[in-house]
Amino acid sequence: MAAFPTDETAGALTPTRENVILVHWHDLGRHLACYGATGVQSPNLDALAASGIRFADAHATAPLCSPARGSLFTGQYPHHNGLVGLAHHGFAYRPGTRTLPAILSDAGYRSVLFGMQHESTDPTSIGFDTIDVSDSRCDHVVAESQAWLRRYVDAGSDRPFLLTAGFFETHRPYPADEYDPADPTTFDVPEFLPDTADVRDDLAGLHGSITKADAAVGRLLATVEALGLAESTWIVFVTDHGLAFPRAKSTLYAEGTGVALIIRPPTARGIGPRVYDDLFSGVDLTPTILDWLGVATPDDVDGDSHATEIAVPQSESPVRDEVFTEKNYHDAYDPIRAIRTKTHSYIENYAHRPELLLPLDIADSLSARSIAASSTTRERSHVELYDLTSDPRERNNLADDPAYAAVRADLADRLAQWRHRTADSLPTEDEGTAVAERFMAIFHAKSQEAQPDEEALPSRRPLGARRELDGDIATGDGVSVSTSVAASPRR
Repeated sequence: MAAFPTDETAGALTPTRENVILVHWHDLGRHLACYGATGVQSPNLDALAASGIRFADAHATAPLCSPARGSLFTGQYPHHNGLVGLAHHGFAYRPGTRTLPAILSDAGYRSVLFGMQHESTDPTSIGFDTIDVSDSRCDHVVAESQAWLRRYVDAGSDRPFLLTAGFFETHRPYPADEYDPADPTTFDVPEFLPDTADVRDDLAGLHGSITKADAAVGRLLATVEALGLAESTWIVFVTDHGLAFPRAKSTLYAEGTGVALIIRPPTARGIGPRVYDDLFSGVDLTPTILDWLGVATPDDVDGDSHATEIAVPQSESPVRDEVFTEKNYHDAYDPIRAIRTKTHSYIENYAHRPELLLPLDIADSLSARSIAASSTTRERSHVELYDLTSDPRERNNLADDPAYAAVRADLADRLAQWRHRTADSLPTEDEGTAVAERFMAIFHAKSQEAQPDEEALPSRRPLGARRELDGDIATGDGVSVSTSVAASPRR
């Protein structure tokens, strides 16, 4: 449902001519003070949450980078848009997939990307007019974003824009010469992790990364205010998926799919701050943004707009009763599907895999030393069911409990209907495993060519020139901000 007035004669949404600044971080989940994490120094994001809308139950569509980001920027599930694994392992959007920047560019918007993207090995293919992915570290990204915004204002442009600022932070590693680690005695260890010296040291590095990235967000927001853009600009902060720690990233538990999402509407809207408790899926971001801006949402978008509910709270009628999540390929083939409601989590595992199948960046972390060895060898259940009211950490599998038979049947049916409705099909275990073995063999061969002081994983390198990209890392000068009137949105 459109959130704003429509021209009933033409059947088109009324363009709002507002801007969007989209800031996204890596591998953070909800590990911020405003979400209850202790010892985290995130005053700028906490202030943004206090002045905007903090989403308490937002989830990625997938627990790893490229598929999760692909859903954010297309409004489609990974198995729909084709990005079912990591871009640097060879996965890509299906031909013809339209992204948020491309849709907005067609509607007359200027679209600019600074820093991190992980949807394609060719950054020029993902729909932005101007890109600079030469360095994804927060200081560079924010400096370039600030400079572009100043040029935009100086040019007196009336053409609205989408500016995406992608931070490499808070992806592993957390080198102490870049991120001053926190005192490991000054915070509580999240409940899903064991409280050990290794885990605390690992978290201390993460906290240092958060502190630096939060300060960069503060500088960007200060520039928005100083330039007078706050009145007409939506600020969106989102993370791609859960923390890069055991039993979080790469799993379909809440710690793997739960994300921070904070939105500050343009001040001219007069929308007050609040906490948005309803479920929100990564596929919902694109249609929600398009609805804000009065731009028609393509028919092939899977997500639902929350624009009306954001503007006018309607707690009695949430947009969605469930979110669906999926995993296909990470560093191995690991097909999983899940449905999550406000009260239950139901997971189907389609291959014989251990309880925890750790991706490379977690397997070589300090925290991996502290998990029980049996969790990486003992086979996981094919069906998992958790009562989130009594077991929010999803530890007590109730799939075979007769008292929950009706709940299991209902959620299994809803998951099956979603898979049928979205044309979700999977390769066999042998076929998928063979695909993963091929791309991992290529990765291991390439890793031998890495610089001696460089991370073997391309995804762990912040410099665009070292991320094994196929396309250019910068296009356009980032200066041109045509004053032409925005085109009417496509119908």
